[in-house]
Formats: sequence, C-alpha cells, structure tokens
Amino acid sequence: MGILAASLLAMLQQGSATPPPASPPNPCAAEEFAAFDFWVGEWDVYQTGTETQVATSRIEKVSNGCAVRETWMPLRGGTGSSLTTLDPQTGTWHQLWVGAQPGRVLFEGGPVDGAMILTGYWGQDQQGQPILVRMTYTLGEDGSVRQYGQASSDHGQSWSDSFDLTYRPKAG
Repeated sequence: MGILAASLLAMLQQGSATPPPASPPNPCAAEEFAAFDFWVGEWDVYQTGTETQVATSRIEKVSNGCAVRETWMPLRGGTGSSLTTLDPQTGTWHQLWVGAQPGRVLFEGGPVDGAMILTGYWGQDQQGQPILVRMTYTLGEDGSVRQYGQASSDHGQSWSDSFDLTYRPKAG
C-alpha cells in the first residue's frame, strides 16, 4: 500500500478525516412554502355534492419544493396544467394556468383563514368585459379539497357562483 493510501486509511480509522461540507439548506423548505401542500395528491374530481366525476388530477410538489404543479385530466378531454409558487419577496402566491386552448391565465393570492384564495381574469362575458375569477381551495375534514369558483364581470364588486369541485383522494 502506498504512503498516501496508508495515511488516508489511518485518518479514516482514527475519525480525524474532515467530513464533507454540509448541503446548503433548501430555500423552499420554510413553512410559508407549505401553505398549499394540502392540495398535493392523486385525486378523483367531482361536482361538489354529487357522485358525478368530471376529472382526475395529479398535484405534486416540484422544483425542489418551490412549486405545486397540477396536471388536470378531465374525463371528456380538454386537459390543462397549472404551476403555483410563492414569491417570498411579496408573500403572494402566483398560479399560471394553461389549458387545451391557446393562451394562459394568471392568478394570484394566498392563504386566508386556512384556505388558499387565488384570483385572476379568465375569459370575457357576453358584452366583452373581462371576467374576474376567484378560486377558494379548502381542506375538508375527510381529506378532500374543495375548489369553489366565483366570477365577477364588475371587477369584484359582485360575485356569482361559477364552478364547485371536490377533489377526493384517488382510491387504491
């Protein structure tokens, strides 16, 4: 055995070898990055209050835990994806939605009283006015997640029901 190898072996046996440098902490491991973790999972999606399944959805943490990605798979076509992330400078959450039609929708918001509320302009009404959509995600006691959507044609002065979905954990 060479002198260098013998010296290295002796240091390792004595425990005096310098340990490798520690990995830097994950910048997205902070508690504020977990505010939307309740939505992470494999889901069957239903119209709320019914047994009518409309989609399946896969929600996963990606990019070293810095983002939440949805893969939306409706039963009748029209797939889509969203990517949601926290801007730590402002404390605002941002979601980019891209569906099966050209274009994209940007939502922003954040946690409010245990729910995640995201708002953005999505489409137009019959008069060509932009429609403001507010989505409220809440965790149910049974582990389901409700996504309740409301729409406003007057920039949030008044709201009407738009959609109401319940994400149930996928069986098996």
